Amino acid sequence: MGKRKRLSAERRKEAQKQQYFAKLNNVPTSPRKMRLMADLIRGMEVTKALGVLKYSTKEASNKLEKLLRSAIANWEQKTSQKAEDATLYVSAISVDSARMLKRLQTAPQGRGYRIRKRSNHVTIFVDTKSTND
Repeated sequence: MGKRKRLSAERRKEAQKQQYFAKLNNVPTSPRKMRLMADLIRGMEVTKALGVLKYSTKEASNKLEKLLRSAIANWEQKTSQKAEDATLYVSAISVDSARMLKRLQTAPQGRGYRIRKRSNHVTIFVDTKSTND
């Protein structure tokens, strides 16, 4: 690795230490369905977002709730504070498409219909209100 690449990698690593996030890869739900729930909690306070996710009937909300709890735990681990003492909020959430399983379904007259089973990657960033004001 060259010197310039190593320096930029070290800068990125240092910047990563100041961010508090959790990532979930290869969730077997379509990204479109997951984005519906992600848009609901974007920018919300963490306690309110957990309540919204807990009482939602969509399947994606269960996975997002668990991921949000993981991001909160990561924040507590890095800052050695309790989440109840600070006002945490969901600063950013992104849903990206992941691998797609391609299948064939039999169709009339010797044809085949393509079925694309989609999956996604979700990343949640949490932060305190005081640092971004």
